[in-house]
Amino acid sequence: MKSFFEETTYNEVLQRVRSLHQGSERKWGKMTVGQMVWHCQYPLEIAIENKKGGKKGNPLIRWFFKKSLYNDTLWRKNLPTTPKAKAIEEKDFIAERKKLEQLLHDLYALRERTEWNPHPLFGSFTHEQWGQLEYKHLDHHLRQFGV
Repeated sequence: MKSFFEETTYNEVLQRVRSLHQGSERKWGKMTVGQMVWHCQYPLEIAIENKKGGKKGNPLIRWFFKKSLYNDTLWRKNLPTTPKAKAIEEKDFIAERKKLEQLLHDLYALRERTEWNPHPLFGSFTHEQWGQLEYKHLDHHLRQFGV
C-alpha cells in the first residue's frame, strides 16, 4: 500500500491534484470538483492538527471499517461521509485547490512525526497507517475525477 509520506507518492498526489481543473467531470457521486477538493481537506486537517484529548473512536466502527482504511482494496463508490466533510454548497475550485495543495505540503512536512494521537473516529493508527489512510482517501477522490 502506498503511503502519502513517501516522496514519490506525495509528488504523484500533488501532480494529480494540479491536473484537476474547473471542468473536471466526476465519474461517480454527487460532488463537483470544487466540493471534492474542499472535502479532501478535512482528513488532512485532522492528521496535521493531531489534537490530544479527542475521542478514541467508536468500537463498532473501528471493528467494521478500520482495516479497510489502509489496505490495498479500493473503496466502493458512493460511500457515506461524516457530516463535517459533506459538501453541500458549491465551492470555489481555484481557492479550494490552493488550500488543498497547502495542506498536502503541510502534512508531507510532518512525514517524520513519530507520535500520533488517536483519530477522532477510528482510534489509534501507526505512522505507516496514517500515511496509507491519507493516500487512500486522496486516491479515491482523484480517481472519482479521472486523475
